[in-house]
Amino acid sequence: MLLRNIGVLVGVDGGDTPFLRGREMSRIGTVENAWLRIRDGRFSAFGTMDECPAADADEEVADAEGGYVFPSYCDSHTHIVYAGSREREFIDKINGLSYEEIAKRGGGILNSADLLHETSENELYTQAMTRVREIMAMGTGCVEIKSGYGLTTADELKMLRVIARIAESTPMKVKATFLGAHAVGRAFAGRQGEYVDVVCNEMIPAVAAEGLAEFVDVFCDAGFFTVEETDRILTTGTQYGLRPKIHANELAVSGGVQVGVKHNALSVDHLERIGEEEIAILSEHQTVATMLPGASFFLGMPYGPARKAIESGAIVALASDYNPGSSPSGNMRMVMSIGCIKMKLTPAEALNATTINGAYSMNESRDYGSIAPGKVANFYITRPMPSVDFYPYAYATPVITKTYLKGKEVTF
Repeated sequence: MLLRNIGVLVGVDGGDTPFLRGREMSRIGTVENAWLRIRDGRFSAFGTMDECPAADADEEVADAEGGYVFPSYCDSHTHIVYAGSREREFIDKINGLSYEEIAKRGGGILNSADLLHETSENELYTQAMTRVREIMAMGTGCVEIKSGYGLTTADELKMLRVIARIAESTPMKVKATFLGAHAVGRAFAGRQGEYVDVVCNEMIPAVAAEGLAEFVDVFCDAGFFTVEETDRILTTGTQYGLRPKIHANELAVSGGVQVGVKHNALSVDHLERIGEEEIAILSEHQTVATMLPGASFFLGMPYGPARKAIESGAIVALASDYNPGSSPSGNMRMVMSIGCIKMKLTPAEALNATTINGAYSMNESRDYGSIAPGKVANFYITRPMPSVDFYPYAYATPVITKTYLKGKEVTF
């Protein structure tokens, strides 16, 4: 395809930038009045309209009509395979209960585990695909999906098989993460150590035997898993070929950042409660500081200190945390806007945090996260806009007109 008359082509680079950190995040490559060529599902070339090549005989010609073209979002932290919903807890939060109080009452993750246990694999897939289509329509082209609502070996494998099925049936790039250590299953109440034994000795070997995940994750936080338990789970996962990622410092300064960096985690996620020590560690390593402003917005929690992390030189990504309890939305444009409004990121920083750095935190920035020759042609077209800054500024104005994944238009 040859796409002509692009108002501004946004997020272009040479394809040799795996991530942006610190002040680099304020940089966005753009081409005004542009054309873009796609070959075999990948970006081939681009330039300005005064040098636009003639279309080849076998080439479809499309017109952006002055709209902007952005690289698809790379959402590196989601839980979109789940059963049902948890709006009852939404009311509990309105009535003053905290996330921790709901969890102590047996709600939260355990409620989702109960629902998932009763839901067939086919029904789970059907429900998840509704969310998959939703996030594709809003511009996401690469996504990480975690297990963690199973909390038994059979149900964790069921979730991961659904994720594998999603990966096979959608043009979106899907990455799978095993999160058996999301909470302690009900059957192990009061016996957390025994549950960790099951995660290490039964779940991880079973996941690896079926090749169902690339990453292993742990909820290392107050009231969930300790640093010592996290260390053991990540060590076991690494032995089975699973690269560590981690939930850390959502509820307290938990030591999760330190244990994640120790294990060369690709990312440490949440980070609503980190201090100078954690920021300094992240600024010295290539572990991505992934922050989830949608969860802070929905739960009324502090926002991760993205501004300080960027100024210290860290690699910062923003992701949706799409899940039924603390962030029931996969709208990455809203994530961008909250990043600007509440976390004081510039639009350029927020865009890079949701594209190239999100791709890197899934180990996919070779193929996704920017518009560069050779990368997979995942992008979307907007209506004409005054500027790139207008996009997160007018956060609820519908602007996407067409979505392309692997170079093909996706309809919904």
